[in-house]
Amino acid sequence: MKTLAAFWILVATLFAPVLAQDLRPPFLLTGALSRDSQDLSGQWTYSKDLYRTGLTDINGWVAKSRMQRYRDIDVAASEAKGGADFFEFDLDRGPTINVPGAWNAAAAELRYYDGLIWFQRKFRAEAPAGKRAFLRFEAVNYRAYVYLNGKEVGRHEGGFTPFVLEVTEALRAGENRLVVGVDSTHDAQSIPTFITDWDLYGGITRPVRLITTPATFIDDAHIGLRPDGRITGEVRLQGPQAANQAVSVAIGALGTARAVTGADGRAVFDLAAPKGLERWSPDKPTLYDIRFSVAGDTLRDRVGFRTIAVKGNQILLNGKPLWLRGISLHEEEFGPNPARNMSEQASRALLHEIKHGLNGNYVRLSHYPHSETTVRLADEMGLLVWSEIPVYWTVDWDNPAVLRKALAMQAETIYRDRNRAAVILWSVGNETPVSPSRTRFHSAMADNVRQLDPSRLISAALLVKHDGEGSSIQDPLVDKLDVLAVNTYAGWYGSDTLDAVAKLKWKVPADRPLILSEFGADALAGYRNDGMKKFTEEYQAEYYRKTLAMAENIPTLRGMSPWILKDFRSPRREHPVFQNGWNRKGILSETGMRKQAFGVLADYYGNK
Repeated sequence: MKTLAAFWILVATLFAPVLAQDLRPPFLLTGALSRDSQDLSGQWTYSKDLYRTGLTDINGWVAKSRMQRYRDIDVAASEAKGGADFFEFDLDRGPTINVPGAWNAAAAELRYYDGLIWFQRKFRAEAPAGKRAFLRFEAVNYRAYVYLNGKEVGRHEGGFTPFVLEVTEALRAGENRLVVGVDSTHDAQSIPTFITDWDLYGGITRPVRLITTPATFIDDAHIGLRPDGRITGEVRLQGPQAANQAVSVAIGALGTARAVTGADGRAVFDLAAPKGLERWSPDKPTLYDIRFSVAGDTLRDRVGFRTIAVKGNQILLNGKPLWLRGISLHEEEFGPNPARNMSEQASRALLHEIKHGLNGNYVRLSHYPHSETTVRLADEMGLLVWSEIPVYWTVDWDNPAVLRKALAMQAETIYRDRNRAAVILWSVGNETPVSPSRTRFHSAMADNVRQLDPSRLISAALLVKHDGEGSSIQDPLVDKLDVLAVNTYAGWYGSDTLDAVAKLKWKVPADRPLILSEFGADALAGYRNDGMKKFTEEYQAEYYRKTLAMAENIPTLRGMSPWILKDFRSPRREHPVFQNGWNRKGILSETGMRKQAFGVLADYYGNK
């Protein structure tokens, strides 16, 4: 009986609700881009490790010393001495690769490599006397094992969110050896799983920085505009002098808020919006220089102020009805061999096509958190953002450890981007088949968002039931959502003809706004004048015309994000003539060539 009771206590513990405060990472370093830092981008050496010998030996034993890539040792010098020892690695003399960037684009032998690779970067640093030192990784896909000067300093799981590791004690004056083991493999318990419709890539895909701070520093700072016209937020300090510190928050030249930190190092501020404050909007994306000052530390950010709400079946931006003229986007730069290296130039080129080519005001960043560079550019350029984590198609719905991974990824994303006015929608899933366990999983995600960031709206890209009577949403998750969203591909998948698409009827709740989160058809750029065959540009363009005509008959429709701006890598798509490893639903080719459907959508949005 005692054993049975202990079992049920364990089950209850595993499935107990996760509190939002438990998901806060040990360090955030919000606003890290404005801090003193050393950018570690550039040429790193690497060593493939498909059998994971650098981590474990057979039967899960500790890896043999001759295999441990993270050792702080000059292999060549040791070999020159001779003796019984030998090595089966040498990162000092390994091939080089550019960081940030996915390894899949670096060499032909790595195009479909899926496993563990070790990366090394040597750098010089000063001793952090009286200060603290951190490594901040913007993204490593998918698991990271981080060692500095032979000492493990941390691990992280999740391919699209930042993580921060303190290295004050491990850092040394002079030359330092940073080694990162990156494991790209996915399984049934990872997020996403190993089944997707995009290239999962692998590597250190976003910048790495060594950041120094005072002993007591601003770890997190948040500011925003409430619907009642007040500006509120908080500042959190870390360090021995975090309590009872005076905090000032300067909003450009418009005004300053003041507060004092409590015993936990947290200060909350609240002030009336200063006179002359301009609301952020796509038409006028006004950003203010914000300066947080406390305890000898200063943090800067550029923040826009706006409100977002739902009233009936309307989405209201700054109290006014909003129609989202958007498109979906994968994180791949233009070019025949994308490396997911989203420099400012690469991100700006994509967003420019949406804002100025399509007459858009909105982008769905699919199917994972995109780079901080992209989200900040959306702030600057005036593009509203849908953000999501890759709870996509299916995960292990009944596994509490997997749920906690999802909630942690969600928290990491929200903490990173909650100062971005552009972000208005947090999505909690994409095309997940309805079941009780799946709905509980998504409901927990929605509740997590409500706790972490009640100022934004919640949505999810839902599956649609399509029958002879029309299309409908039959999903209990709708009760958790502020904005309904559906993916529909009638006219591409299934038996519907293009002529039938425009006549499709929709049965959707009348009291909630609806977004068409996806619709699309494949076309190979340049394949034209071959009748109305699938994969021709003409078919794709006509598909858009018919689908947009159908959309006009949905009275609660408040926006759309067709699938997708640009062709993207997908190993699922292997037609040897039309696809060759690319999903061709882009209205731009992978190199930026506009297909006929681009003009159809641009004209439609121009008339909106």
